[in-house]
Order: sequence, then structure tokens, then C-alpha cells
Amino acid sequence: MEPKLFVAMKAFIVHDGKVLILRESPKDTERTNVGKYDVVGGRVKLGQRFDESLLREIHEETGLAVKIGKPFHVDEWRPVVRGEPWQIVAAFFECSTKSDAVTLSDEHDDYRWIDPHAYRSYPLIENLTRAFDAYLTREGSSEVQPH
Repeated sequence: MEPKLFVAMKAFIVHDGKVLILRESPKDTERTNVGKYDVVGGRVKLGQRFDESLLREIHEETGLAVKIGKPFHVDEWRPVVRGEPWQIVAAFFECSTKSDAVTLSDEHDDYRWIDPHAYRSYPLIENLTRAFDAYLTREGSSEVQPH
């Protein structure tokens, strides 16, 4: 079966040096990572600009107003959702906010503002390890690493 291809935007929302992570709720309709933490983001809707898509997802998932910064990582992963293979290509952006008051959607049931250096202490979705490593070394090489 040919995988469905999606483009996604992901946000490392930063407030006072901490990064926001959200835990996937059992109420989430895709239920691919229930109980694990992810950063804010989602698929780009056809015809929508990538930055508008990211702002929409941030507002829907957190209620936060943010300023989108520079992209620091591009990655892909291939989950199987409801028996269907997907290929997701995502760009990760550093975003800033002046508020830490999060209003969660039904997709998530918990959030944390974490020290990015301590990310391994949290049950994150698998693809976030490379993104956090890229975030922590973003001042260095901009070379894309194959895996």
C-alpha cells in the first residue's frame, strides 16, 4: 500500500528558557502516541501557508500567541495510522511566547514547560529525540543528517 504523504509544522514554543510539551490524550482521534509527550504542531492544510498552519495549530492546541522564529530541523517519520501507512515530513521552528498560560484542546490532557536539556526525562514520542538534539545544537551545523 502506497503511504499517504503529509507536510507538518512543529513548534518548540519557548517561555523563560523552557520548551512546551503536550501529552496526547486518549480522546485524540488518531491515537498513535497516547500518553506520550509531543511538541505543538500538525499537518499543513492544502492551500494554507506553512506559517498560517503553524499559528492555527498553536492556537487550537494551546491558546497561546507566539512569534514564529527560525526553522532549526527537518525530519520525517512513517507511522501506521488505523492500518494505513503515512509518511510525514516536518519542519521544526523555534517560537517564543510571553505567556505560560496554556489552554489545552481535547487532543491533549497534560502539558509541561521543560528544561530542553532534560528532555530525556520525559516519555516523548520517538521522533522528538532528533529534534531536541537539533534544538540544543542549533547554533552549530545546519547540515541535515540522514538516518
